Amino acid sequence: MPPIAVVSALWLVGLVVTLVMGTPAVVVWTCVAGGTLGGIGFGIFAWQRSAARRGSRTAQSGLQ
Repeated sequence: MPPIAVVSALWLVGLVVTLVMGTPAVVVWTCVAGGTLGGIGFGIFAWQRSAARRGSRTAQSGLQ
């Protein structure tokens, strides 16, 4: 499992914890932003990895 997925999952766990504890809104939105950006990053990573596996010339190297 790529580190991007692990960190994104930790942001989402943090979101659940902050919602249960009733922390200030800025902390909740920070966790939402971290999970969202991690999800976008994982999507880009998966897209590039699949392009590298199929041999696309425009794919980044070293993602297999």
